[in-house]
Amino acid sequence: METILSIKNLSKRYGSLQALNDISFEIKKGHVYGILGPNGSGKSTTLGIVLNVVNATSGDYSWFDGKMKTHDALKKVGAIIERPNFYPYMTAQENLRLVCKIKNINYNKVLEKLELVGLTERKDSKFSSFSLGMKQRLAIASALLNDPEILILDEPTNGLDPQGIHQIRDIIKHIAAQGTTILLASHLLDEVEKVCTHVVVLRKGNILYTGSVDGISVNEGLYELQAEDTQNLIAIVKTHPAVEHVKQEEGKVLVYLKSELEAADLNQFLFENKIVLSHLLKRKNSLEEQFLELTSKK
Repeated sequence: METILSIKNLSKRYGSLQALNDISFEIKKGHVYGILGPNGSGKSTTLGIVLNVVNATSGDYSWFDGKMKTHDALKKVGAIIERPNFYPYMTAQENLRLVCKIKNINYNKVLEKLELVGLTERKDSKFSSFSLGMKQRLAIASALLNDPEILILDEPTNGLDPQGIHQIRDIIKHIAAQGTTILLASHLLDEVEKVCTHVVVLRKGNILYTGSVDGISVNEGLYELQAEDTQNLIAIVKTHPAVEHVKQEEGKVLVYLKSELEAADLNQFLFENKIVLSHLLKRKNSLEEQFLELTSKK
């Protein structure tokens, strides 16, 4: 599978602040990647470096298996790393035609991309009349005019209302389904979980995890348990060698595992210790739980 972007030992320092610390990961063709982390984790700095608007302190990156220079490679990249900036007195169609003229792109792409982002009916409306969500959708249309191999989005749903967020996520999924590789930076766990296939978790410039969203699990999952004597249940289940830690939440005992443990074996263990369960459910960690597990350990 073709490597769209390869980042190797990238570091960036702003004075005494280490914004990125020796990070490495690869973006493969045809996937949706999320760079996940809180504000200040290094997401935007990473995107700025690979888009050649921020200089790295050390390390390297290469586009398209290193087959072309950055200047040429960026012609195959679509990116939105700042708030949409169009002429307010011009219509959606006029703004996109201007982008086509600047980038030497055929005008026939304008209506195609407006349809893709659901703005065909507003093509003759002035940009100043657009909601924030519509402005963001127009920016995505603009970034897609050159049919890029990869689309880069920095916090694409930031500041949008729930409807706007839903529309942007649907557009991202649709673009990905057409074969475009996508790299988005977000501090929203929910966003990454719903649209991304792969994730890079950053905190304070360091990578905590890189790989598939499904593979992020930092333990073997968890069990929800209930019994008549909650405190005794907690005390006994903590003694099992497969249990990493235990916590209470909304009347249930959550049991996090460090090694595999079948439900039947856990039930038998507790029964032998005179604990009769009224509730037992094995569940997979949500991305939020996994992220909190990761960041609490580092």
